[in-house]
Amino acid sequence: MIRKMIEYASQPHYLVAVDCIVFGFDGESLKLLLVKRGLEPEINKWSLIGGFVGPEESTDDAANRVLKKNTGLDGIYLEQFKVYGQPNRDPIERILSVAYFALIDINKYSAQLNNDFQAEWFPVNEKPELIFDHNTMVSDARKRLRYKAALHPILFELLPKKFTLPQLQTLFEEVNDTKMDTGNFNRKMNSTGLLVRLDEKDKSSSKKGAYYFKLNHKKYRSDFHLVLNLMPNLRLDI
Repeated sequence: MIRKMIEYASQPHYLVAVDCIVFGFDGESLKLLLVKRGLEPEINKWSLIGGFVGPEESTDDAANRVLKKNTGLDGIYLEQFKVYGQPNRDPIERILSVAYFALIDINKYSAQLNNDFQAEWFPVNEKPELIFDHNTMVSDARKRLRYKAALHPILFELLPKKFTLPQLQTLFEEVNDTKMDTGNFNRKMNSTGLLVRLDEKDKSSSKKGAYYFKLNHKKYRSDFHLVLNLMPNLRLDI
């Protein structure tokens, strides 16, 4: 036992942090939530939302706490996807970062967002330069999001409970960084049976309006593979 303790004590010790890549959708574009870094180095530069893991915390608990503290966001979809451990990723000390991506409907959480750390939404393709390896984290998170979105109903975390087909198409295009034919998308989506059309219409953009839909969760769980047919050139690189 003593020998084991000596072996543990002789090993180098590192700090552990969490970084959260928060994606949001406002009905028009996929966006990324960033904050101004509050300490040196790189103080006041744009950063992902992150912080250190406490001695009594799991990384999941730390990610939720950091997100709540820095933005006010709570109870949202959050998933761990990668650990970043390059020795020189932080110039001050060796830090391992556990990365998470989060998905929210921006309109639903807009009132909850606080401004203590100057949190701001940026279109994901127009983000500013980020500190350390955060640009790489965002790129990796987008790849992971594309992969998961093809196999699981996670994109609907970015939508309100009722949505229109134009909103859904825009979301698919934004996530996969591609353009789709509207008529073809509508026909294929309707043919899957994954959506339930409601009687209500959204008439905010036209007099004719667009029908609202909701996800058929039961059918999606059994027939999620049908989403792959919507995107013949879908990139599943991770």
